[in-house]
Amino acid sequence: MSLFDYADPASFVSRLRRRRSAHLRIIIEQIYPCRILDVGGEAQYWINAFGVGWLRERLVHVTLLNHTTEYVGADLDPSVFCVVVADGCALPYPARSFDLVHSNSVIEHVGCRVRRIAFVRELRRVGRWFYLQTPARCFPLEAHTRFPLFQYLPSAARVWLFQHCRLGTYPKLSAERARAFDQELQLLTARELAGLFPAVTIRRERLCGLTKSYMVYGVC
Repeated sequence: MSLFDYADPASFVSRLRRRRSAHLRIIIEQIYPCRILDVGGEAQYWINAFGVGWLRERLVHVTLLNHTTEYVGADLDPSVFCVVVADGCALPYPARSFDLVHSNSVIEHVGCRVRRIAFVRELRRVGRWFYLQTPARCFPLEAHTRFPLFQYLPSAARVWLFQHCRLGTYPKLSAERARAFDQELQLLTARELAGLFPAVTIRRERLCGLTKSYMVYGVC
């Protein structure tokens, strides 16, 4: 069993994800049957955290919206999932189209602060409820690369590591892709997240007493 294999329901990271998803489960129990938009979503997340049977019983339908179909999953149950390719910062839906808009570990990939603001605005525009999770910048083991304090290294060092090491699920990258990934991966601090969600309580997921990730959720 791999500690960091999200495809394995018994792995350490999958168990952490299920524990964290308890907050989301409470929201769904309040509002089902419901239509959920998962921005940057993958089917395996929902299958491992909730199970297809649980989702079917509650008449939950999840639209998996991503910039590519590469990660969302294959052979999906159409009664539970559908796939849409679009930009999470410019969602192709009218206001209040979904009961819940969900985002797990995505906002740290969308780019500059202007795009982050647009991302949050769109989440709250098209949903009645929202739920967003993002890894904490302060946690010593960077969540994507699984390299200690990776987020605090100079950009040149991060690019070099992307090129010469297998980091997390990333293979060794070309110089161009390494620079692109380095620019893309920007973890948020609690203060930065609070600036995007004023007057919303930020909840902290803790591991060994340290803040591992942040969650914000509520009524749009």
